[in-house]
Amino acid sequence: MRSPNIRTLLAAGLLALSPALLAAQRPTLSTATKAYVTIDTAVVAISNVLLIDGTGAAAQPGQTVIVQNGVITEVGPAKKVKVPAGAVVVDGTGRTLIPGIIGMHDHMYYSAAGGRSAQMSYTGPRLYLGAGVTTIRTTGSQSPYGDINLKRRIDQGMVPGPRIYVTTPYLTGPGGGGTMSVAETPDQARRFVAYWAEEGASWIKFYTNISREAMGAAIDEAHKQGMKATGHLCSVTFREAVDLHIDDLAHGGMTASDFIPGKQPDKCPPNSLVATDKGVAGDGPIAAPLIAYMIEHGVSMTTTPAVYELFYQNRPVQDPRVLDLMAPEVRTAYVAERTQIDTTTNWPLTAEGFARSLAFDLAFYKAGGVLASGVDPTGNGGALPGLGDQRGYEILIEGKFTTEQAVQVVTLNGAKILGIADVYGSIAPGKIADLVLIRGDLRTDPKVIQQVEIVFKDGVGYDSPKLIAATKGRVGID
Repeated sequence: MRSPNIRTLLAAGLLALSPALLAAQRPTLSTATKAYVTIDTAVVAISNVLLIDGTGAAAQPGQTVIVQNGVITEVGPAKKVKVPAGAVVVDGTGRTLIPGIIGMHDHMYYSAAGGRSAQMSYTGPRLYLGAGVTTIRTTGSQSPYGDINLKRRIDQGMVPGPRIYVTTPYLTGPGGGGTMSVAETPDQARRFVAYWAEEGASWIKFYTNISREAMGAAIDEAHKQGMKATGHLCSVTFREAVDLHIDDLAHGGMTASDFIPGKQPDKCPPNSLVATDKGVAGDGPIAAPLIAYMIEHGVSMTTTPAVYELFYQNRPVQDPRVLDLMAPEVRTAYVAERTQIDTTTNWPLTAEGFARSLAFDLAFYKAGGVLASGVDPTGNGGALPGLGDQRGYEILIEGKFTTEQAVQVVTLNGAKILGIADVYGSIAPGKIADLVLIRGDLRTDPKVIQQVEIVFKDGVGYDSPKLIAATKGRVGID
């Protein structure tokens, strides 16, 4: 039996520590990071706030949350919770408190219309954290060492940003290429996984042309190395991937080639998104047994509606901040492509198809599946880091999730998939204080998710507007 590598042992040891010990090991923040900090004190009380705890339970008004040394120590009605002497009190009146968002498809690169692609060493971490995203899984890397080094700098307190779970570069099959690794044999797939396990990646990411043989070998090796596997699939169906013991499936029903008539083994059908758009339905004869099969085998799913809506007609950017943050040439290219999509006759992607994909997500969730969410800041550039995670929440509400259900999807469910739900993902005594304070009542309008005021990560409060403003005009550059 192969001995676990050092990275696996360290990860296991970290999770074995109590939240209090984790908070005590919080790094000293650099001057550059402190510039965005508004609250950094031993004891904080967020009083009289509307609490949505991330578990799916009903929202609770008039709550007070006590944080001591980065750990939540008490949660309860404001009239009953005694605020400790010397605590910094944050008035939560007229505000909503949710757990830190956990982005489960949140690259540290950005691509946009006109062929633009940029590593987001500056804008990415600020936008994610500023939007309330305190933890991310990179879910496919174009610059893996850029991600690894950025993670190190964030962990050391040198720059502000979310907690990062690093995913390997994309692993695809013949026909792929570019910045992706191509595995033509099982041995190539195993070597790829073993190498990146030693380099510090905790997840592997498959892409559309991977074969079942190579995928099976990679997943087997990943599990031996203490890693997990996800994928944007096409050549391999969801059901086939479940049989190969994949852990998580990306993009919801949008990439499930199970729905495509005449699908050939190990082949990605042309125009697969269009075919899926026409066939997916949450309660259909293919979807219902597929959902049951995924849940039976403990396979989670990550939905990314904020990036897919970019390619549907009459779905322009909903957040006024987005265009303002783009570099000017990126904004120009995005607007031009958006206009082209909206004015093209007989556009193949339909509003009905988009609604059906959301229905697939909801059916999976209601059947007991663990559904998480992420932005995937790619495509034509309209889905920005962090802001697109917020937009994903709004689209879940459009898809008939309740407020509490949607919050659970974007918070605790991600923690469950990452295996860290005992420490992060919900608001309860003993959990690390990753919290998002939002101006307004989130139950009244999903766009309230955009009104983040303070983001607490490890109990430290960051100025959300300041983090986001720092990226103005730079998205698409760095």
